[in-house]
Amino acid sequence: MSTGRQRILDLCRRERDGRRLRAAVLAEIKPLVPYDFYAWLLTDPETRVGSAPLAEVPDLGELPRLVRLKYATSVNRWTALTPNTCATLVHSTAGELSRSWLWRDLMRAHGVTDVASMVFVDQFGCWGFLDLWRCGGPSPQFVAHERTFLASLCAELTTALRGCQAATFRAPPSSSDTVEGPTVLLLSAGLSPMQQTAQTDSHLRLLMPTATTAAPVPAAAYNVAAQLLAVESGVDTGPAQARAHLAGIRWLTLRAARLGGDDPRGESMIAVTMEPVPARDRIELYARTAGLTQRETELLHRLARGL
Repeated sequence: MSTGRQRILDLCRRERDGRRLRAAVLAEIKPLVPYDFYAWLLTDPETRVGSAPLAEVPDLGELPRLVRLKYATSVNRWTALTPNTCATLVHSTAGELSRSWLWRDLMRAHGVTDVASMVFVDQFGCWGFLDLWRCGGPSPQFVAHERTFLASLCAELTTALRGCQAATFRAPPSSSDTVEGPTVLLLSAGLSPMQQTAQTDSHLRLLMPTATTAAPVPAAAYNVAAQLLAVESGVDTGPAQARAHLAGIRWLTLRAARLGGDDPRGESMIAVTMEPVPARDRIELYARTAGLTQRETELLHRLARGL
């Protein structure tokens, strides 16, 4: 595995596009640690909510339910994982996979026999999480040397993912940088898209690259909405919002809220708004991606105010 690990480390040092980096790393991992499906999300470093997924799942039509269950399941939730380790579903449940709501209500039907989970977090924030699904085969569970190998990649991948986010602040301007908002997407209580404003489609296509002949998948919206449901059910307490890179130097903040306020029965539609990240938040976000100290961040804010 040492040669494969070195190739992955080389990718971490060289690649500064988050989607290309993840795709290339997954391709290197697969021959060494076989898996059948995966979900690798970039997250808002402060809220830890997913914003830019790269995934291959058995049924794309199940994506809203998959995201909802992922956020609602406490077993191996990325917000509770230990950094620089690899947790597996079999190990964390002592073989009782049905303790995972996600496995019981979705993965079991697809023959999933184990899931390897990692979180990419450092002192500056949480930059993403990865789930690798295994469905039977000669080795239906992730064994010790596979877990050790995956864990050995976490620190370098964390730094690389943060570097990819930092690189977006150096990207050349694009036509999307002049797009005004906010935009709104309405989801059902089950996260099915219901209605949207005119600009929503273009935003979604930039957030998740989509063929012009296909409808864009509102994956980032699913994530903030699923976080809202997780908060309502008591699984997590973090805000239902995430900042996501749109294009060029443009970032958006996605927020989810129930229409009409509190909804104890959980039946009201969910509104997901998308609007430009304000200047102060952009500075704070850049400081995290660049790994600035608190003092350096304070000086950056002062410079931005012209002091």
